[in-house]
Amino acid sequence: MNNKVLDCIALTIAIIGAVNWGLIGFFSFDLVALIFGNMSWISRIVYALVGISGLYLLSFYMYTGKNEGTNN
Repeated sequence: MNNKVLDCIALTIAIIGAVNWGLIGFFSFDLVALIFGNMSWISRIVYALVGISGLYLLSFYMYTGKNEGTNN
C-alpha cells in the first residue's frame, strides 16, 4: 500500500462524502444533489466514487499497527 496518489485521492473523495453527509444530517441539505441534480447520472457517479473510496480506505486498518514501535 505504497500508492500515495491513490491514497490522497481516496481520502479527498471520502472527505467530500463526509462533508456532504454532515450537511444532510445537520441541515437536510444535499450539496451533491444541488450541484449535479437529484440522482442524475453524474450525482450517481459521485456517490459511487465516495462508496468505492470508503471501501478502499477500509484497507488502512490493516496498516495502522504495522509501523508501531518505529520512528519513521
